[in-house]
Amino acid sequence: MSRFEQKFEEWIQAQIVQETNPRRRELLEKGLGHGTVDFLRNVWFPAVRNFDHLYPEWEVRDFNNGYRYVDLAYMPGRVKGGIEIQGYGPHARDLDVKRFKDLCWRQCLLALDDWIFLPVAYLSIKDEPQRCQQLVLSFIGKFISTDVLPEWTWLEAEAARFSRRLLRPFTPSELASHLRITDRHARRLLHKLVESGVLTATGGKIRYRLYSLRLD
Repeated sequence: MSRFEQKFEEWIQAQIVQETNPRRRELLEKGLGHGTVDFLRNVWFPAVRNFDHLYPEWEVRDFNNGYRYVDLAYMPGRVKGGIEIQGYGPHARDLDVKRFKDLCWRQCLLALDDWIFLPVAYLSIKDEPQRCQQLVLSFIGKFISTDVLPEWTWLEAEAARFSRRLLRPFTPSELASHLRITDRHARRLLHKLVESGVLTATGGKIRYRLYSLRLD
């Protein structure tokens, strides 16, 4: 059994045991959808390495007093983030008008209830997993601003947060502008974060390198 499979099974069983809502418990016992499991295996777990604050098949009420379910709810504290895996098959290509309007209403209702909503295409999970991993880290960065080592200075901590929020590699000049420091100081910060394994550097000479969050 792989580390993912072990952690996934522990997480799912804990969700089932702790759930008091029979509707959600029944969904969990049936098992998660193929797209959701692939997302967790190829995107979420390699990037985050845990399932903390993550709740599958989370039940929400809509304005018509009905029940809807979010594929994955991310709720650290009182904030609410929703992740939906969007499939692409015959039913998606031939989506009827009624179903299309319902999907739009669903997302509107979640937004009005203060959810930050992240739709992820299943094809992107298969074809662009690393790009999706960066997206997830940026999504988490919307909620968590203190995921840094205690011995870091505030500049080092903010540099690490900056890398989490971006969806692409960045230059020392961009970090310098964000922190309002010199390019030279920014390069020193980045070099330290690379040495500590937080960031990875790509490109040629030091002055022209690009930096991004390390995903492996």
